[in-house]
Amino acid sequence: MNALFLTVNAPSSVWNLTSGEDLLWVVMLTIITIGMILILGVTIYLAFVLKKALNPEQATEIAKPQLSFWQRFSGLRPLSHEKDLALDHTYDGIVELDNPTPPWFMYLFYSTIAFGVVYLFLFHIVGSSDLQLAEYDKEVAMADVQHEAYIKRVAGSINENTVAFVKDAKSIDDGKTLFTQYCVACHGNAGQGGVGPNLTDDYWLHGGSVQKVFHTITEGVPEKGMMSWKKQLNPLQVQHVASFILSLQGSKPAGGKEPQGEKEAPALTAQGEKVAAN
Repeated sequence: MNALFLTVNAPSSVWNLTSGEDLLWVVMLTIITIGMILILGVTIYLAFVLKKALNPEQATEIAKPQLSFWQRFSGLRPLSHEKDLALDHTYDGIVELDNPTPPWFMYLFYSTIAFGVVYLFLFHIVGSSDLQLAEYDKEVAMADVQHEAYIKRVAGSINENTVAFVKDAKSIDDGKTLFTQYCVACHGNAGQGGVGPNLTDDYWLHGGSVQKVFHTITEGVPEKGMMSWKKQLNPLQVQHVASFILSLQGSKPAGGKEPQGEKEAPALTAQGEKVAAN
C-alpha cells in the first residue's frame, strides 16, 4: 500500500506587521480592545454605585457588623444577618432570602469575558498562533509521518531469512484484516479455498513454513495466477498475513477444498499447539 504523506502549511498571520498600514490597524485594535475592557469595568462599577444610591436600605448597613474579606468575597452571610436578608413575601412559611450571585462567581464570569476578548484579538485578528483545527491537522500529519517512519524501520528488518511467526492478538488481527481485504476472493473468508488452494489443511503447493508462506505472498506465483503482493504490502504486513494463515491450520472450515500439493507437518494448529520447523 502506498504511503500517503500529508503536507501541512502553517497558516500565515492575518496581518503583515512589517507593513506600516497593518501595524497601525493592530495598534488601533489593541487600543479599542483595552478601551472596551475599561468601559466594561467602569460600567459594572457605576452599576454597583447606582444600586446603592437608589436603595434606601443601604443607609442602615452602617450600623451592621462589618463582614470579613472572605465573607464579602464568597457572598456568605452569618446566620445573625438572616433577618436582614429576608424579603417581604413568604410561601408556605418558607422565607425567601435576598442572596445575589456570589462575588467570586461574578469575578470568574468577568474574567471569562476578558479572556475571550484577548483570545479573539490574538488568535482571530492578529493570528499569532494556529487555531484548534489547524493545530489538530498539524499534529495528525506529524503522527502520520512518525508512524510511516516506524513502519519502514521495523519492516526494513524483515525478510525471508528473519521473518518469524507472531502469535500476539494484535498481529493476528492485523493479518486477518489484510487477508479479508486481499485474499478472500481466491482463498475464501476462512481460508477454505476457492480459486486458490485450501490454507487450513496439511497440504502445501509451495511450502508451509512461515518463510515459504512469506516468500509466496511476497513474490507470488504468476504461472498459477497469484500476483506478487510486495508492492501493496510491506514486509511487516506480509509477516502478519503469513502468521494469520498459519494460525488457520487445523481449523477445518465448512466447504474446505480438496488437498493440493505435498503434505507437511502442520505449522500451527488452530489452538497453537504445533510450530513447524523452518
